[in-house]
Amino acid sequence: MQIVLPGALPEPGVARQLIPFLQESAPTLVRWMQTARAHVQQADPLTTGCTTYEQWRLDSLGFRPHAGQMLAAGLAPLWAEGDIAADEAVWLAELVHVSPSRDGAILLPANDVHIKTEESAALFQSAQDLFPDSGFELMTPGRTRWRVQPPSSFQSRCASPSQVALTSVNAWWPQEDSARPWRRLVNELQMLWFDHEVNLTRQEVGLPPINSLWLFGGASLDQFETLETGDAQAHDDLLKPFLAQDWSSWSDALAHLERTVFASLDGQGARPDLILTGTDRIVKLTPATWQRWTRWMPGRQNTWRNWWSPQD
Repeated sequence: MQIVLPGALPEPGVARQLIPFLQESAPTLVRWMQTARAHVQQADPLTTGCTTYEQWRLDSLGFRPHAGQMLAAGLAPLWAEGDIAADEAVWLAELVHVSPSRDGAILLPANDVHIKTEESAALFQSAQDLFPDSGFELMTPGRTRWRVQPPSSFQSRCASPSQVALTSVNAWWPQEDSARPWRRLVNELQMLWFDHEVNLTRQEVGLPPINSLWLFGGASLDQFETLETGDAQAHDDLLKPFLAQDWSSWSDALAHLERTVFASLDGQGARPDLILTGTDRIVKLTPATWQRWTRWMPGRQNTWRNWWSPQD
């Protein structure tokens, strides 16, 4: 069994300060970490175009990007709905909220915008008039993402919406000449949706408007070794407070996981593999098979701190 914990690895400086809270909130998790072998993988979101959790998932399924593709390209065929041919390149456009900031623009992905099916359908209907002259084909709608077919000349390397949300739109906005029609289309959609009934209603109740699309993908299902996730269980309770750097809520979420997941498994005698992700690290923990007495050798219980909060 694998337990995957996105948002479980704070930055080293913060991680050191959180050790007492970690030991108090999740003693079972700490004990597992004390007696496990750790493999630390550095991640480079600027190269992969996806979050560390998305990277782990794509790697675990054996996704292999083609030359010129970022790893994030594999998310589109993985998330697409309906029947898809194995060799079909899949692109998705996610409904998002974009707003100005001091650093350019920030993006809220669909999961943070809280989109209803009827809102997506109304926006899809309004967008159909703009697509025919753009070179892009608007295909099937979903609640949060729409299938889109770019022209054959489109070659942009696009990051996942979740990764874009961690930095800024400006850092990932496609600048290639082949992406010029897409940039123009998005600008037209933003103007069309500015005073759309869906968004006027949302703003009346304090919800952010759905005012843009974020395009990503380009990969196909035959680039995966498997689509089976096996016995991995992902628990994302830590992710939201991790991204907000709300360490009090993070500790509370950890305590909840201790009660509902860790202690329960430990009581059954289970020792799962653990996958912990942060901003730029993935730590894989495998239960060690040392003799019992070696666990209590001097310093043995504290070696986990070397990867939990590494010193520069």
